[in-house]
Amino acid sequence: MSEVSRRQLFRGAGAAGALAALPASAQQASGTSPHTYRFFNAPESTFIEAAIDRLIPADGDQPGALWAGVATYIDLQLTGAYGLGARLYTSGPWKQGLASQGYQLPLTPSQLYRSALEAIARDLGDQSFDEKNSGEQDAYLKRLENSEVPMPFPSGYFFETLLANTIEGFFSDPMYGGNRDMVGWKLIGFPGAYASYLDVYTKHGMKFDREPLSIASHGRGAMKDHSHG
Repeated sequence: MSEVSRRQLFRGAGAAGALAALPASAQQASGTSPHTYRFFNAPESTFIEAAIDRLIPADGDQPGALWAGVATYIDLQLTGAYGLGARLYTSGPWKQGLASQGYQLPLTPSQLYRSALEAIARDLGDQSFDEKNSGEQDAYLKRLENSEVPMPFPSGYFFETLLANTIEGFFSDPMYGGNRDMVGWKLIGFPGAYASYLDVYTKHGMKFDREPLSIASHGRGAMKDHSHG
């Protein structure tokens, strides 16, 4: 995996949009409390944290996916509707599809992760992924991408899913557990979830320069308390 500036890579991607269905608590979203994983066990979370740290690493003073809480985002998604495949057709029949047809496995995202992580643990053996240096980690991720890691399915399917979820978590609304302090939005200049742009929408060509705003925030930037309905 070549060393490409994340700033160049993600400015063109825009706010990738969350496929999220399970919001994190306001405390988790702001990064003030460590997340207790609901889906990942300890070895799995160790791999995920190290892998996303290579997929979107820190870049100078710009935090990466690990600091931004992307592991929390993925963990929460895998315990919710996305992980359970609530919108997936899972009744078959199943056969190998064309590359252009995308994901064609009879597995929900949570099943895909669990099966892939078990296979990765077997493949790595005694040395865990986080114990490798950055070059070795990148080489292993490349093996995953090229479907060279033995799994019940091409490992590229897992790599593509992990990469997509990592990008989603980095750019999703912080209420879903990732994008801590809205670092992803600040990176690309996305203003976030303002309810109305009526005061600026006719001012063509003028830079819209405001601090990003989360869905879970009101106009003063403080988290709303929804505990009382």
